[in-house]
Amino acid sequence: QVQLVESGGGLVQAGGSLRLSCVVSGSIFSINAMGWYRQAPGKQRELVATITKGGSTNYGDSVKGRFTISRDNAKNTVYLQMNSLKPEDTAVYYCNAQQVVTFYNYWGQGTQVTVSS
Repeated sequence: QVQLVESGGGLVQAGGSLRLSCVVSGSIFSINAMGWYRQAPGKQRELVATITKGGSTNYGDSVKGRFTISRDNAKNTVYLQMNSLKPEDTAVYYCNAQQVVTFYNYWGQGTQVTVSS
């Protein structure tokens, strides 16, 4: 089993910054890719960013150039630095971890990010 605990969400004005953190515990040896997804009210969950154990990253088009994902394997933590935030970034942000062999996805409980205009 794998447990994910997010932190760092909150309320920020447009143009501001926030950093999300996600600590992974449990059977972490089985995890390769980790990432962040978000879901706004009435919308489907969408990709924000992912990062592999080796450091390869992938970003959703709407956040490219503004958000940066990073990973500290020694601390079993993945971060999402969000800059130049926009009201449309408002959503619940979920941490994700994917198993190597089965590609099973684990999810955190979510953290709310609200960007005011």
